Amino acid sequence: MGRGRVELKRIENKINRQVTFAKRRNGLLKKAYELSVLCDAEVSLIVFSNRGKLYEFCSTSNMLKTLDRYQKCSYGSIEVNNKPAKELENSYREYLKLKGRYENLQLQQRNLLGEDLGPLNSKELEQLERQLDGSLKQVRCIKTQYMLDQLTDLQGKEHMLLEANRALSIKLEDMIGVRSQHIGGAWEGGGDQQNVAYGHHQTQSQGLFQSLECDPTLQIGYNHPVCSEQMAVTTQGQTQPGNGYIPGWML
Repeated sequence: MGRGRVELKRIENKINRQVTFAKRRNGLLKKAYELSVLCDAEVSLIVFSNRGKLYEFCSTSNMLKTLDRYQKCSYGSIEVNNKPAKELENSYREYLKLKGRYENLQLQQRNLLGEDLGPLNSKELEQLERQLDGSLKQVRCIKTQYMLDQLTDLQGKEHMLLEANRALSIKLEDMIGVRSQHIGGAWEGGGDQQNVAYGHHQTQSQGLFQSLECDPTLQIGYNHPVCSEQMAVTTQGQTQPGNGYIPGWML
């Protein structure tokens, strides 16, 4: 007569529970060994007792490799399937973060322009005032530096123009001096020639005309004897054949 069907429930008797655990554990390990040998399967078995004691069996030499293989097969596909959803969630979080920063920057910009200042408290207004003061000082500093740079450039250009003007003045003075020397030499040469010509002309004039020593007193109808004699002598000298010149009034 066979045994009856055993009801599967927790064994309340501690001793009987331990005996049953030992028997069935050994049978399970034996079955795992037989499965690995008969079917050439990779079998791993892990059992923990109620006291936390470990019992294990592995058909290969390394239990960790089997566990790693199990993890890849069981959880790898789940991670792959969940990867797009995780990426989408991360992207949405990043979008929300960037949107918040953008709205905050817009609010700060409006506050700097003097808009939407009602919701701000005294501390925030003081902070905004300090920020504006710092920005104004920085702008003034940059403006001053820019003006100083422009002034330096203009001073440099002024110095260059003064040097060029001085060089042109010296060059012009040299040209005027050389031209004056040429003009002075030409006037000296021309003056000598004019003096020679004038002296020759004066000599001829003196040969043709001789001065009359007459009384400068104008007397009408009276001939001074000395003047008459001089005029006669002059007329005789001019009509001499050696001179070769006959006045027109004598012709």
